[in-house]
Amino acid sequence: MHGIAYLHNASASGWNLSHFEVDAHGRLFRGDQRGGLVDELRRLLDTDPTTADDARRVADDLLNAAPRPSKPLLSVAAEEVRKREQFVLVDEQKVAYTLVEHAVDLAHRQNTKTAVIVLGGPGSGKSVLALSLLGDLSRKGREVMHATGSSAFTQTLRKIVVGSRSTRSQKVFQYFNSFIGLEPNTLDVVICDEAHRIRETSVNRFTKAAARARARPQVDELIAIARVPVFLLDEHQVVRPGEMGTEAEITAAAERAGCRVEVVRLGGQYRCGGSEFYEQWVRRLLGLDPRPPIRWSELVAADPDESYSVAALPSPAALEGWLLGRSSGTADTARLAAGYCWRWSDPVTGDDGARRLVDDVVIGGWSRPWNAKPEKAVRDAPPSHFWASDSRGFGQVGCIYTAQGFEYDWSGVVMGPDLVRRNGVWVADRTSSYDGPVKKAGDDEFPALVRNTYKVLLTRGMKGTAVFSTDPETQQFLEDMCR
Repeated sequence: MHGIAYLHNASASGWNLSHFEVDAHGRLFRGDQRGGLVDELRRLLDTDPTTADDARRVADDLLNAAPRPSKPLLSVAAEEVRKREQFVLVDEQKVAYTLVEHAVDLAHRQNTKTAVIVLGGPGSGKSVLALSLLGDLSRKGREVMHATGSSAFTQTLRKIVVGSRSTRSQKVFQYFNSFIGLEPNTLDVVICDEAHRIRETSVNRFTKAAARARARPQVDELIAIARVPVFLLDEHQVVRPGEMGTEAEITAAAERAGCRVEVVRLGGQYRCGGSEFYEQWVRRLLGLDPRPPIRWSELVAADPDESYSVAALPSPAALEGWLLGRSSGTADTARLAAGYCWRWSDPVTGDDGARRLVDDVVIGGWSRPWNAKPEKAVRDAPPSHFWASDSRGFGQVGCIYTAQGFEYDWSGVVMGPDLVRRNGVWVADRTSSYDGPVKKAGDDEFPALVRNTYKVLLTRGMKGTAVFSTDPETQQFLEDMCR
């Protein structure tokens, strides 16, 4: 058995790796030592002269293999929860996992409470960590629940992980507002996935009067319900007014409750083809990074192995064709999403008595419907909860509330007139938005919410993303940045 590490981004300049010990079973090669790596592989594989050609072919296949994106979360979620054999936790994921394990053990030995906050960008492995914790802790007999603020994400997890099993099993997946008035420390662990969607209060128009009287701030309820509340969040995914899931808010609430607080920052990238370049490029593009926007080709120039596809296309029809060209005849998934800049109509009933979706998203001579509303069933279209995971979702346009939390192989994004580029800066226009709650946000909050919305939409694709803007000046900027 031999171990070889190939650090393809490292070079002699700026990288001091000489202190790493090397022995007969382990070697480390930098990107500028590729020839040495080839020689070492051939030496190890050419052990039998009669199979030398096969060994060389295997070595060449390894060196020329394209980087592969990680397993799509939803396609293996059920097995991960039941058996914990689909994902291998790495680096900071292991740190967070171990912190939770130790906090649960400590809570039972010493009657303590610990809040664990896990911060990470899109595709950094937060939901993988959540499902791994859920499965392992459940099998160890701990009382644990998974909670989110997203109806689409929770309903999809119930469908895929639990399937047709009992309603009791489905109750493992709950919402942030499910814990009003419950006794403190009812659970060992509550795993709050997408915790940036925590709201000021759990009360809504459906909350009964008796429950309203017992309601507290939502973050306080989540901390109270479990001995170890775990919060997984990305502060750049706050997309609605009243969403309060930030490290500062959660830390302050935990300390008020007498909770120890542990914070872990995930640094990996397991969506977007594993490309940390792409997530950085999106943040710089939208002004969420202090550094200026940069052309995609310039950002990845130093990495010959970068395989993520980025494009700016001239029309929504071109976006749709791009998605079809990459997904047709394959197992790949593709979806088209847009900013909330068009009315979302109820379905209409045709002469045959069947409901059909209305083509609300109209751009020139091109038009498509939004995804179906959850309470308005339409034949041949999935409910909005399953737009991202049901193959019938292609052909409808998804919005932030159906795309957030999900992933697909190929992503198309239409940027509407609610965010346009003017004189080198982004300008947000609330008059172009059809998102009622967001339109009511303050002058400082509205631009941040819109930029976060597009940040979410632009980071759903695992293999590639194409974008189009309805605004000519913005489209010209995007075409320049996608070069």
